[in-house]
Amino acid sequence: MKRCNAIRLAFALCMITAGVNLQAPLYDALAARNGLGVGATTIAFACYVAGIVPVLLGLNGLAGRVGRKPLIVIALLLSLLATAITLMAPSLLGLGIARFLLGVGMGLTSAVAPAYMQMLFEDQKSDTTNSATNDATNDATSYVTASTALGFGLGAAVTSLFIFHAPSVSPPSLWLYLAAASLALLMIITLDDYAPNSVNNAMLRLPSYPPGTLAYGLAILLAWATVGLVIAILPSTLQKHGLSAWSGFAIFGICSCGVLFQPWARKLAPRTATVLGLVILPLAYSLIAWGAIQGYLFVVLLGTVAASSACYGFIYLGGLSGVLEIAGMLSTQASAGYFLMAYMGFSIPVISTGILIDAVGHTLALTLFGLALVGGVVVTIGLLRRAQ
Repeated sequence: MKRCNAIRLAFALCMITAGVNLQAPLYDALAARNGLGVGATTIAFACYVAGIVPVLLGLNGLAGRVGRKPLIVIALLLSLLATAITLMAPSLLGLGIARFLLGVGMGLTSAVAPAYMQMLFEDQKSDTTNSATNDATNDATSYVTASTALGFGLGAAVTSLFIFHAPSVSPPSLWLYLAAASLALLMIITLDDYAPNSVNNAMLRLPSYPPGTLAYGLAILLAWATVGLVIAILPSTLQKHGLSAWSGFAIFGICSCGVLFQPWARKLAPRTATVLGLVILPLAYSLIAWGAIQGYLFVVLLGTVAASSACYGFIYLGGLSGVLEIAGMLSTQASAGYFLMAYMGFSIPVISTGILIDAVGHTLALTLFGLALVGGVVVTIGLLRRAQ
């Protein structure tokens, strides 16, 4: 029964993250409809981060007052509202508003999902030994990373399937999502919950970085900066070769295929998995950038799968496992700190690259991003090695 509860929570997490990139294949069409460029698209895309950061900074203690389940319910409701806005107002402004709401929901989810899932697994253990606790942590991390990684790519892929045959800024995938997310909402409402720790808990519990966790945060920042570039900018690059309808599959590749590598990542120590992902990341990015600039779709898709092994396989799983392993009783604040770094990668590097593309073109802008990525990887690996 308890494992069934974990599966229900995993489905809800998958639906929340599926809503995040559901509209991604529509970005280029929405920008063209409004007569705007890549820079404006990346700003609308980054409204997501504007919703996340205040939640992670100012409402980190909310779970201690109201419990974890209400926050997941609110996140699902916000996802449904954001999708409805996309249907009613298909424009970059509507996209920006929807992305902001999705960011608020994802901020609530990110801060509580790992700890909530861990409690579900610990509750089904018959003993309280360190071994049992470690098993619960590993199981919880696997469920959270697998369900969220699958969701991030699933929404975009389904939308691409529909617009590939019938281009539209309001494809049936949006209606399909409303039905699936409503089902997830019904499932989560009846899920087991845990009483709040205290109504007197401080609302402001800033994200924390216990010694040794900051390097993991930098790793996920670099990883998700690469993911954000593929989601927000790749469609416009592929459009130059008439391939933008395939962007959803590229997003699925970079977001969801990492799940295939998570069993391997689980066998590695968190630091080892993270370093391996960092080594793969710039190599995979070079395939994505070169393939997109030259119009070689197969190379792009190959690069996204390789990048996903790094971003959502080795770095995501290894980094989150490392943070939870170090944090102990500070798991909620440390998780919030980890995801704060991740979502910072979704904003500043992506917006900067989008503005550069409008100014100097795709080739130079993507090359500069690649050079910055290599530099960041070298620094982060150095910090991880020093932490040994």
